[in-house]
Amino acid sequence: MTADVGAQLRKGVVEYCVLGLLSREPMYGWQLSETLTAAGMIASIGTLYPVLGRLREKGFVISFDEASDAGPVRKYYRLTAAGVERLDAFRQQWAPFQNTVQHLIEGNPVHD
Repeated sequence: MTADVGAQLRKGVVEYCVLGLLSREPMYGWQLSETLTAAGMIASIGTLYPVLGRLREKGFVISFDEASDAGPVRKYYRLTAAGVERLDAFRQQWAPFQNTVQHLIEGNPVHD
């Protein structure tokens, strides 16, 4: 049986993708879902809400309600200071990690 490597990779980084999107501006769930679905990071909006719940429990995002001209009140999400710190820490580790993995999968030794 072949594992879906892409699914495992997405699962590992989707929370950071949400934090990155929210670092630009607060967004409501549907906006986040559309962006992440279009990028192939989640399958549907149903996949997003458990991620948002985990991020809220960890204190990385908060939600707030805002009136909408196009219908009912929308629940928006924004980063907390802890979320900004978490995203910054990930960004600092991501580039070197990505480079190391690239070298290794190409069969190249990694040098300091």
